[in-house]
Formats: sequence, structure tokens, C-alpha cells
Amino acid sequence: MAISKRQRLVDATLSRLLGQAPALHGYSAERVRTPMRDGVRLLGDHFAPHTDRPHGTVLIRTPYGRGLPTSALSGRLFAARGYHVLLQSVRGTFGSEGEFTPMAQETEDGQDTVAWLREQPWFDGRLATLGASYLGWTQWTLLQDPPPELRAAVIYVGPHDFREAVYGTGSFTLGDFLGWSDQIVHQEDGGLRRVLSLATAQRRLRPALGGLPLAAAAEPVLRGRAPWYREWLAHPDGDDPWWEPYRAGSALTTADVPILLIGGWQDLFLDQTLQQYEALHSRGVDVALTVGPWTHLQVALHAAGTVSRESLAWLDQHLAGGPAARKSPVRVHRTGEHAWHELPAWPPPSEPVAFHLRAGRRLTTTGPDGSEGVAEFRYDPADPTPSAGGRTLTGSMGVKDNRALEARRDVLVFTTDPLPTAVDVIGSPVLELTVSVDNPHADVFVRLCDVDPAGRSRNFTDQHRRLDATLPAGARQRLTLTLDPCFHRLLAGHRLRLQISGGAFPRFARNPGTDDGGLAATRHTVDIAGSRLDLPVAVAPPSPIRSLDD
Repeated sequence: MAISKRQRLVDATLSRLLGQAPALHGYSAERVRTPMRDGVRLLGDHFAPHTDRPHGTVLIRTPYGRGLPTSALSGRLFAARGYHVLLQSVRGTFGSEGEFTPMAQETEDGQDTVAWLREQPWFDGRLATLGASYLGWTQWTLLQDPPPELRAAVIYVGPHDFREAVYGTGSFTLGDFLGWSDQIVHQEDGGLRRVLSLATAQRRLRPALGGLPLAAAAEPVLRGRAPWYREWLAHPDGDDPWWEPYRAGSALTTADVPILLIGGWQDLFLDQTLQQYEALHSRGVDVALTVGPWTHLQVALHAAGTVSRESLAWLDQHLAGGPAARKSPVRVHRTGEHAWHELPAWPPPSEPVAFHLRAGRRLTTTGPDGSEGVAEFRYDPADPTPSAGGRTLTGSMGVKDNRALEARRDVLVFTTDPLPTAVDVIGSPVLELTVSVDNPHADVFVRLCDVDPAGRSRNFTDQHRRLDATLPAGARQRLTLTLDPCFHRLLAGHRLRLQISGGAFPRFARNPGTDDGGLAATRHTVDIAGSRLDLPVAVAPPSPIRSLDD
């Protein structure tokens, strides 16, 4: 079906907003059905450029529908610049046949889709994949056994190991994956029903987040329409072979095509994006990395212009034989400074600087003098320590002022004096924490914040850990907690603050303190002299390439 004059005007407006050059071609769109090996047919939209010399084909596989914004930002945008685009709804969603089984179904369906592409008269043997989040997951499943036609991939905020995202801390990532399941349940509701489900999500989910057991508490909300949620909760063990279809980590050893990775410092999947870069870079794969000051959702909103420009440049280079897409392989935003940096690799050089916990809730570079003693707090699962921002998909997201959280009696804080000079933190801080708990069923949550002269305390990296419940109560535990990667400048006059608490609810499922369905409080005792924060500090600060007021 040919594109209307009105649609061409909309496309032109979007191109200007995204900072793209004008369209090169007209295009048409038609609905297609792709058969899978079991007879199920997947519904898709084929955007075809009006040119005798197309650049190749871009495959996008999504569970979120083929309408806005994906059709505009990917289908129409790329077709108008010379690419065939197949925008396909995955099994069980938006007109595609079959039952939706999140993540576990995509490996075979992706390969079957490529087999179908080979038979199409418009397919010239040049293939790229593209997309964010779940759309990134579908790419990693295909990259486990890369088809010979695949020339490039563009993956935004996409995981390669879903089990790690769900249970990597030892606790169930409750808020995100209950919220996501609720979104999927309602995403095909029509009109007003869809609007109402979005508007009431926070209120509707509150009883499901706070109830126990988690699976039963969620049923009044999910109403049997998300059977996968109960299955995830039923398989907490990381060694359980049940999770095998949810893991595509083998792609990090088999992928050999040029891959562009785009992430955000406050994205749910940041750790996996950087693992992907490290694994591919170490093997000599042509991999590029962009990380901005974004949450998961902001990559599709605030970063839309950056993402579309970098994606098109990557495709033009690797499918169409265009010029080099980038000046440097790595492009990262340094938070706290609001500036972008171009680097030859990630991370740039750094050296650890030890910060010691001291009496009086101080954090200093001078070692303990033996009089520090201990610091204690009591975690009560009936009033769980709340989460404030962080790397989340739903709820409170990103960088937040933590002062209300830090005022709670169940949160310890240790703070430096105002810094005499700026300090650039690069990579993953490590906290060596010596702690004992009077209840073996316990968690630890730690976070670093940047405290400005006005007293605002803003998070920039954290970590959660479920403790080993087989250790006896009162046992002295020496924990090595590797916090999330970061690239942050603490300005002169600012202070560094360390938080220690017993949870971050509902971001992570609270530890009830028992294994019998009841609730029991836990007292955490931190050995101050036996704990230390190692901060990776820049050896030589890189120069910014431009300022950014995000």
C-alpha cells in the first residue's frame, strides 16, 4: 500500500525532530504472514523502499505491537532511507498466532523468520537486526547461531540473560517484572480500557507488591493472563535447567558481526550491556558502545534522536558500504558533569582509592584507628525499607533525591567531608562489608550518592544481595559487593555518601525473615573497622566533546 501525502508530511516532521537528513525514497507498506516450523503464522508489516538499489533488510521482532512509536522510528524511517524493514509481532501478540511465552519462544521463531526472508524476491542477502529491550533479546537469541546473511546488529538496552535480570541479586526483581507482566496483560486492550489500565497501574499493583506469597498476591491483578509470572517465582534456583531457554549468553562467544550497543547508566540492563561490550571487545568483534544518562524508558524518549542517528549511521556503514559511523568506538556520558566523552575503549584507566568507614558515620581516606566499633540497624519486613530510584523499568526510576530514605532509622549512612577537588569515578566501586545478622534470612542493599552543597543526595550506583541463609545467625560475614558500573564526577565541594540498608522494596522482593510464610525482623550489625569502600578513580580525565543539559 502506497504511503499517503499526509504520512509523508508526518515522516518529514519526525525526521526534523530526530535530526535526520530528509528522506531519500518513497516507500510502501504491506501486511505479511510468516510461517513457523510448527505451522503457527506470525503477523508482520513489510516496509519496502521505492528504489532499484535498496540497502538490505532490517528485521525487528517485537511483542509490543507494530504501531507507534516503532513503526515510525524504525519501519518508516529506515524504509525512506533505502532499507526493506520487516516489523514482526512475536508469537501470541498483536495478531500473530500461538501462545506468548516470554523470552523462551524466540530462538526457533527468529531462525524460522530468517528462513522465510531467504525466499522473498525482495531480499538481497544483506540482513541486519535492530531493537530495544525485548527486541534486543530477540536479537541475542538469533546471534547464538548467526545466519550467514547477518551483516550487523543494533541492540539497545537488551539483555542476553533473562534469568540474571530476574534473580541475579538472589532476590526476585519484583517491581519491574510484576509491572511488565501487567503491561503485557493489558497492552492489547482497546482505547479507553488501555488508558485506564495505565492510569491505575500503581494503585492496582500495590496489593500484589505487598502481599505474600507473591504468586497468590498477584492473581487478583493478573487473573491468570500471565502464567509465566507464577513460573518465574517457582524457579528461584540459578542452577535450574528450566531457565535454559531464557539464557542466550552463548551469543557472546558466537556473534562475529558488527554490533552497536546503546545503554543508559540508570537502565535495568546496564550491567548486561557492559558485559556484552566486554565479551565482544575481548574477542576482537567490531563493537561500538554508547551509554547515556538515561533510564530504560528514556532511551526510547529522551534519547530518540541520538538512537536513530547512530543506528542509521551503523546500518549505512555495514549494510550499504557508507562512511564510518563513528569517530570513536565508545561514547559515554559522564553524570555529575553533564558532558559526553569519546573513548577508544571502556573503561578508561582508573586506580582504586580506599575510603574507610569511621565512627560518627564518617567516610574518610584515612584508615581506622581501632575505636570505630559497630553500627546497627533493624530491618522490619512489615515496614520494608523502600526503594528510591535506581535501575528500574517501572515505578521510581533513575536518579532521585535520597534524603527522605536516608532519614529512616533502618538506613545507615557514612559521608565524607566536602571534597577539595573533583573526583571522577569510573567503573564498579567495591564495598568490602563485614556484617552479622541475628536472623539468617536477610538482605543487604548498598548505594553511593552524590551530596551537593544544598544537601541533596542523588544516587549514582548501588547493589543488592540476598545473604546465605544457611549460615548461622550471628556469624561474621565478609561480603564483597560489586556495585553497578558508573561514570560519574563528584564535583569539588560535594560529598560522597554510602548507604547501607536491608532492602529496597518493591524494586526487589523483601526478605520476609522466615522460610515458613511469616514475617520476622532482622538486626544488622556492621563492623565499621572491618569494612572498606574501594572507589575506582580516573587516572587521567578524558576531555568532554560537548555539554548536555539532561
